[in-house]
Amino acid sequence: MKKKISKSHIIRLAVCAGIIILLIPVGFFTGLFNAAVFFAGLQFDATVLLKLLIMAACVVALETLAVYLLGLPDPKSHRVRSVLSIISSVLKYVAAIVIICWGLSIIGVNVSTIVASVGIVALVIGFSAESLIADMVTGAFMIFENQYNVGDIVEVAGFRGTVTAIGLRTTSITDVGGNVKIVNNSEMKNILNRSDKTSRSTCEIAIPYSTDIEKLESEIPGVLERIYTARSGIMKAPPEYLGINELGDSGIVLKFLVEVDEQNIFAGARAMNHDLLLEFRKLGVECPFPQVDVHNIPVKS
Repeated sequence: MKKKISKSHIIRLAVCAGIIILLIPVGFFTGLFNAAVFFAGLQFDATVLLKLLIMAACVVALETLAVYLLGLPDPKSHRVRSVLSIISSVLKYVAAIVIICWGLSIIGVNVSTIVASVGIVALVIGFSAESLIADMVTGAFMIFENQYNVGDIVEVAGFRGTVTAIGLRTTSITDVGGNVKIVNNSEMKNILNRSDKTSRSTCEIAIPYSTDIEKLESEIPGVLERIYTARSGIMKAPPEYLGINELGDSGIVLKFLVEVDEQNIFAGARAMNHDLLLEFRKLGVECPFPQVDVHNIPVKS
């Protein structure tokens, strides 16, 4: 599917093209784009090459060491983990910029002159890299506003997972299956942060219509207390009995709820399904299943 080009993008491209067409000839006429000014005193021999290699190796080594040291602590605070993650991302960009600028200085290029002379190029790049700038600005605002942090469980565009890394441009989200979704920060919209509050797992279990409801309901508090004792590692409190949720085709549907951490929301539901089924069987209550009654109607001859 081709991306639709909006009128605003066409206008921006036209403005950039006009600036280039008008100003580049002026730049050559005034000597602004004189290559001799840019590369005056350019040197390149074995010694310079060795300097370049040593410089690049040192910068990369320092950046790798800094990122490694930032990854050593395992803070419990999601906020601190987010800050460490974005600092690591920034260091990679800084290292690349330092290598480029320092390398140009080593071979004799007047970096300050180049920087002062690339206003037009910077303008063109600024328009063409609109999405890149949007990603970086959005990422910065998300960190400052504490919308989500590393370790939070979020849902974005139907994808649910744990935030594993936040960079200047992208956010990595990993689901329970280990699948990693990388989302541009500017696309992190309508985020559902599931880590802000305690979550609740629900369970619905059917019983036969012939069950003595009053007797079963008197036994339920003890059943729920036993389930909580066995599942205290998952459940934050004993499950709650909400009552009869539905009068189904095959049985009466009872509904239960339990408070859990967000990462245990599915585990809590599975635990209640398993334990309630076994506890009800101990009480002589079997879960009904759909049955078909066949009636033979005699045909009169």
